[in-house]
Amino acid sequence: MTHAHQSNGQPPGAGGNAAGDALSDAGFETICAHYADDRHGHAGAVVPPIYQVSTFLYRDAEAFERRKQPGDPQCEYTRWKNPTTMALEAKLARLEAGNWARCFASGMGAITAAINACVESGAHVVCVGQCYWPTRRYLSEYLTRFGVRVTFVNGCDPDDFVAAFEPDTRLLYLESPTSGFFEMPPAEPLAAAARQRGITTIFDNSWATPYFQRPLELGCDLVVHSATKFIGGHSDVVAGALIGRDEELGQRLLAESELLGATPDPFAAWLLQRGLRTLAVRMERHQQNGLAVAHFLEEHPRVARVHHPGLASHPQHELARRQLRGYASLFSFELKEQTRAATHRFLNRLKLFGIGVSWGGHESLAVGGTLFSRSSEQELWLIRLHIGLETVDDLISDLRQALEE
Repeated sequence: MTHAHQSNGQPPGAGGNAAGDALSDAGFETICAHYADDRHGHAGAVVPPIYQVSTFLYRDAEAFERRKQPGDPQCEYTRWKNPTTMALEAKLARLEAGNWARCFASGMGAITAAINACVESGAHVVCVGQCYWPTRRYLSEYLTRFGVRVTFVNGCDPDDFVAAFEPDTRLLYLESPTSGFFEMPPAEPLAAAARQRGITTIFDNSWATPYFQRPLELGCDLVVHSATKFIGGHSDVVAGALIGRDEELGQRLLAESELLGATPDPFAAWLLQRGLRTLAVRMERHQQNGLAVAHFLEEHPRVARVHHPGLASHPQHELARRQLRGYASLFSFELKEQTRAATHRFLNRLKLFGIGVSWGGHESLAVGGTLFSRSSEQELWLIRLHIGLETVDDLISDLRQALEE
């Protein structure tokens, strides 16, 4: 059973312009297609243009003196804001049920800005153990030079996360599903426990996208996306995004993006708007293909285990059914033959699947190794698959021949 977003549902979010008001009762797909496009403000263009410009002019000296005041719509410099990026941010905020969004030049640009805005020297962070590997490196290697400490919590038991909280804990960083094993820490009770202690919760929603999950509705404070993945959807743009509701936090993140300079190029923002227009239909096909492949692998005699929250065999499947409205197509599995040679043999025999990092695009990808092992003592050869938009029977045939040699 799947849980696709109902197209006639109303995702709550931020208004703020005439187009947004006209679409207040619209469904997810309609928001993706039309929100914040302001076609008549762009000579009736069905697709808004790219403002490929670095600097904007002021009407007069008095307007220049009033620059950057709250509510001032004037653009000054693309590192601060640009009409193309602003339209993208309005749409993302609406889709994630937020009051604002900030876009960045990469997913890590968004992740590091979010973390920086929530911690200070001497702060403590609690992070899900199986997080995105560069996020783990930033927390455990880079921030230590500024006196920030981190505790990684393996597993999904909320009590383990709460037990890790300290008086100086300022941030709870979550992914659900997690990277690697696609475990499901329960977002709602964890966010509630953090809020009771004045701890900010950041949730990486790159896997599910707002089509399948809205973490702000679960009580989280900040949603982060590697927009390179499903939001972009075509493997031709690198970008990130943050969405939230608290205005003071939004201003801190605006300062992070403006001062550190990790803002997206206008063309990247335009490409992301293009990707959003087909997000719902792409996620439906990703879900359909991903579940079909996962079921095939689960039944294959050379596969030991499949890590996909949409399978009934997944330890948190019932939670996934409650927390998610559907399932993305990134998951992992284990071969029964746990060796480097077997893993490489399988990967090298693939014909339709490319061997490469990233995911979320139209093409199917595979990568394997011990990167996602839970501990240094337990070496596990895990194969991660991203199931793209190809004919699913072709993908299954490719996997079958790679498994059966």
